[in-house]
Formats: sequence, C-alpha cells, structure tokens
Amino acid sequence: MRANKASFWLVLFTVLIMTLSAGTALAAKPIILGAPLSTAYLYGWDAERGFTLAVEEINAAGGVNVGGTKRLLKLEVIDTRDLEPGVPVSDALLAVEKLILDKKADFIVGGPVRSEAALAAMPLLSKYKKVSILSTGVLTPKYHAMVAEQYDKFKYCFRIHGEAKNLVGEMFANFTELKEKHGFNNLFIIAQDVSHARGAAAVMKSVAEKKGWNVTGVEIYPTGATDFSMGLLKAKETQTEIINIWMDMPESAILLKQWYEMKIPALPFGSTLAAAEQPGFWKATDGKGEYTLCNVVNAGNAPSDATEWTMKFYNAYTNRWKVEPEGLGTSSSYMVVYVLRDAIERAGSLDPDKMVQALEQTDIMGVYGRLRFDPKSHQVIPAQDPKEGAVGSILQWQAGKRVVVYPKSIAKGNIELPPWMMKK
Repeated sequence: MRANKASFWLVLFTVLIMTLSAGTALAAKPIILGAPLSTAYLYGWDAERGFTLAVEEINAAGGVNVGGTKRLLKLEVIDTRDLEPGVPVSDALLAVEKLILDKKADFIVGGPVRSEAALAAMPLLSKYKKVSILSTGVLTPKYHAMVAEQYDKFKYCFRIHGEAKNLVGEMFANFTELKEKHGFNNLFIIAQDVSHARGAAAVMKSVAEKKGWNVTGVEIYPTGATDFSMGLLKAKETQTEIINIWMDMPESAILLKQWYEMKIPALPFGSTLAAAEQPGFWKATDGKGEYTLCNVVNAGNAPSDATEWTMKFYNAYTNRWKVEPEGLGTSSSYMVVYVLRDAIERAGSLDPDKMVQALEQTDIMGVYGRLRFDPKSHQVIPAQDPKEGAVGSILQWQAGKRVVVYPKSIAKGNIELPPWMMKK
C-alpha cells in the first residue's frame, strides 16, 4: 500500500512540474517575429509558409530558452505590396515601422522583399536597433556591402540567402560547361526593370564579355509585361544559344510559353525566374516549360540530398502546405527561425547588441548546408559543398519534374537540350 501511495505522489509531482513548466512557457511574453512580406507574390507567400512551419515546430517542442525561461514564438506578417507594380517604397517602410511600434516585433525577418525597399529600410532598423535577417527576394550586393562599409550603423542587418554576384558566378560555372560541351558562345540577356535585375544584367554582360562570350543583346521589360516576342526574335536572329533571364514577376511564365511555341533555338536559363521555380509551373505552361533552367538560390527549394535536413524539411513543408517548396525564400525563411533560436539561446537574451554578436558566431548545419555569417558584412557564407557553407540549387524542368543539375555535390541529373536545339 505504501509503495502504491509513493508511486501516486511521484506521478502527481511529475505532472505538476510539467504543468508548471508548460504554464511558464505559455505565461511568458512570446518572442515576436515581424515579417514585412509582399504576400501576393511567390517570394512573399513562400517565406511566410517557411516561417510558419518553423515556428510551429519550435513551439511544439517547447519554445525558445531565453536565459532559463521558455518562451514561445509568434509570427506577425504585414503585406508590404513591394513587389507590386507602382507601389512606392514608402509603403514598405510604413509596414516595417508598424511591425516595430504596433506589433512590438523583437526581430524583423524575411523582407522587405524588393531590393529598393530593403535598402531603404536599413536606416529604420538602425534607428530602432532591430536585428533583421533577410531571407527572400533581395539579391542586391549593395545590401551586405553597406553593412561592411558602415558596420556601426547597419550591424543589425543580416542576410541568410544568396545574392546577385554569387548567382552570376554559379550561372557562369554552368555556361562554361555548356560552352565546353556544345560550343556555345552567344548569350542574350532579358531582365525585369527593377534594381536587382538591371544591376545583375549589367554585371552578367560585363563578366560574359570579359570571359570571351558574345553578348548578342540586352532587353529590359517593365514589371507586368505580357509580350516578350520581340526580345525572343532578337535572340533567334542573333543565333543566341543561351537566354539569361532575371525576372521575379509571375508573367515570366508567358515568356517561357512564347519561347516554346516559337521554338527559339536557345536555352532559357533563369538566374531569378519566379514562375519556373514553382511546382505549378509545368501545369501553368501546359508542359511548355520543358527544358527551362532556373536558380532557386538555396538547396531545399527543390528536392536533393544536400544535408540530413533537406528532405526532412522538403517533406514537412509539402505535408503542411500540400505543395512542394516553391522557390527563393522557402528554405531560407525556415532556417531563419532556427538560426534565431540558436543565437537567442547562446546569447541568453533578446538584447540587440548581444544578438548581433551571437549571430556573428553562428555555425550550424541546416537545410542548405553549413550556415555562418561573414562577421564584417553579415552575408551568409556560400560554398559548393554543403559541409563548408550555404549551397545553391539550379534546376531544370525535365519531363514534368524539377531536377537539380547544380552544384555537382548535390545534383540529381544533367542539363538537357530541347530537340530543336539538337537539330541546330
């Protein structure tokens, strides 16, 4: 009888401790993640889904240990509309300020998504001493360059995904391979009329010419354009073999349909190509997206075995949202939450200056490789090998599937040419 009573009191005591612990986590003020995102566009909604999945996982495991107190995470999203044509940068800045002042965000994550808006938000983050981690959209090299140049002012700004210069390097690794294998030498560039795309197109042209490529033309299209036939005809007339595309607008799907229907004998190779990144691209183009290549910036946004995390994340995202990871901003936004948890628990505090120091010391494995930040520029450190740094992913649409073809360390297939190019 005494043994039974002892067991009863032990079980009761254990339940009480667990209840008190859970109650403490629930009673403690949640850690607010403020996400300024252009939610009607791919680089907004995929980031929100990545954040939500990570927040749900971490909260289900008990939350974040802040100096001995368990605290849950709470995601607050405001639509910046900064990817929409004609929306002023000031709207995105108002969204950021509202997250800080009204929603009491402890951290700003994700965006603003457009490069111009993200750059304009940097002084605002400095003013309020809000640690921010970009995870979607913004590709301009100017962002981390400003951190390096004015560290004391912009030290609260981090970026966890790749940027334009790195993307250019990845593209040329593939261009070189195609040149050696097929003799390609003519490059045509199509870009959207936005800061990062115009800048990247200029860099691409300069680098290509220095590497001995013949740049047959550069066409710039306004956001929202729906007819790309003139640019495609110019590419065809100049015997172009690769069409390099920099577009984050959904209308880029029309570009690829026109390319297929016109049987342009040049390989469409997107550095950023939002429409082709999405799992629904095949259906949206009636299969006319076959052979399209695009850079989804970080591994995990297309299926591969980059790390032990990759397919675990891929499957969890698919199960949660009933769609496969969708493109730039998906795996990187998911990892932001885990990187913040790691830094908060090491810092033992949400103090912004302590968090800056903790984030600079980040060194964890994630969905797309080893994650570390350059301590001077706060840009995530890239690599070709996921054991060494953050790896990208370039995929090609083959028979209705997104097949990773680069980098070789995680590739699941090789680049294929359309039959009308083979005849050429």
